[in-house]
Amino acid sequence: MGGSTVRPRVAVHKFSSCDGCQLAFLNLGESLLDLAQRVELVHFAEAGPLDPDAEVDVAFVEGSVSTPEDLDRIQRIRTHSRLLIPIGACATAGGIQALRNDADGAQWVAQIYSHPEAIASLAHSTPIAAHVKVDFELWGCPVSGPQILQVVNALLLGVAPHDNVDKVCTECKRRGYPCVMVSRGVPCMGPVTRAGCGALCPGLGRDCYGCYGPAENANTDSLSAQFRGLGLGAAAIEQRFRSINSQAPAFFAAADKARAGRDE
Repeated sequence: MGGSTVRPRVAVHKFSSCDGCQLAFLNLGESLLDLAQRVELVHFAEAGPLDPDAEVDVAFVEGSVSTPEDLDRIQRIRTHSRLLIPIGACATAGGIQALRNDADGAQWVAQIYSHPEAIASLAHSTPIAAHVKVDFELWGCPVSGPQILQVVNALLLGVAPHDNVDKVCTECKRRGYPCVMVSRGVPCMGPVTRAGCGALCPGLGRDCYGCYGPAENANTDSLSAQFRGLGLGAAAIEQRFRSINSQAPAFFAAADKARAGRDE
């Protein structure tokens, strides 16, 4: 994208999600107006433009693949996009809806809807990368405006974007927040969760619950042992990892280990 005098064409697509990551775009305020002068937003239903099959330089995708229609649509988006970037926990790790992956989804639908045959749903909620090639991923639930701007600015300059893979603990240290696990014995996911949120929860005196997904080289075994030392049982430890980013490989494996301990 760097060096071109033609404004890059950008699309923002929604799959199964809560719209929070799209709102990160809209909440940019004046920065979004500036961004609109630098790129051409050709599809962004939340903001107005509608052209889902447009040829674009960059497609941002929010949400997980959860329906048969999603399977077809993500293939079309990949075909029409030079770069495809999933944003948020749903798009990168299946999201909160992926908690149904370990349950009988058909039974749930039958219990809730009077005509379950009208509901088209896949057996699992899966990340975008499980179905098509992705060029970069932005983690978070939701992602933040500064994250998005950093990626767009990098692409406009023709350089590879970068996401923060440090741990939330580093943000706590930089901001002078006391460690809730050390000072108060509160189980916290900060040691294995990637930074980017500004240590929002520890800054308010509560534990991190892992909404930005696994950090680089996340030592989940060590944290699980620390949790056990703080009195958490195997089921509670499994629940910590099987949350918003349950399908992220590091968290998925840690949850399975905890379940194995629970079932012994």
